Amino acid sequence: MPAAPTPKILAAFEAAKGFMPTHEGLALYEAAAEAGALGLPLLEVGTYCGRSTLLLADAARGAGVTALTVDHHRGSEEQQPGWDYHDPETVDPELGVMDTLPLFRRTLHHAGLEDHVIALVGRSPQVAAVWNTPLALVFIDGGHTDEHANADYEGWAPHVAEGGLLVIHDVFPEPADEFTGQAPYRVYLRALASGGFTEVSATDSLRVLRRTGKGV
Repeated sequence: MPAAPTPKILAAFEAAKGFMPTHEGLALYEAAAEAGALGLPLLEVGTYCGRSTLLLADAARGAGVTALTVDHHRGSEEQQPGWDYHDPETVDPELGVMDTLPLFRRTLHHAGLEDHVIALVGRSPQVAAVWNTPLALVFIDGGHTDEHANADYEGWAPHVAEGGLLVIHDVFPEPADEFTGQAPYRVYLRALASGGFTEVSATDSLRVLRRTGKGV
């Protein structure tokens, strides 16, 4: 039987703000539970309001490791006012800019997972530049431009330990999906071409790759 989150955590995941469908979330959880057996942290790039973080945190709790999640909490391009993925509830009423950090903390608190997650609040390349710890899993789910997707890959993929997993979300091979998933798709192809990663599974737009070589 594939590893699965507890019913409480799955319900919290489905109730949380975010965009990941349940079947992709279950595939992410399975990957996180497997990677956690390496005894190293699990790291996510792109927190938003904590929907997928719940799954990583629950898997980390089960494995006795820590989940980390990186985000500046000001929203990516497609989440800004005027775009399809904008949610007015994520805007700070005083500053008039997005701030998903309070929503994220609320999500973790209600699920009882605050003690199993470290939130790294900052831009992914800046955090990656000072990071030196090997990781069992890196989940890339941040900005969808080539600039941001490549920066996430370059910053974090080198830290995936031997046998660890690189998980990429929103991988859409069709050119019609240029805005939502072509940049993650190109990063996915880059990872395969590097010689460092081998594909393990594909669940719609979620790709799971294993570190099998030294390339990045």
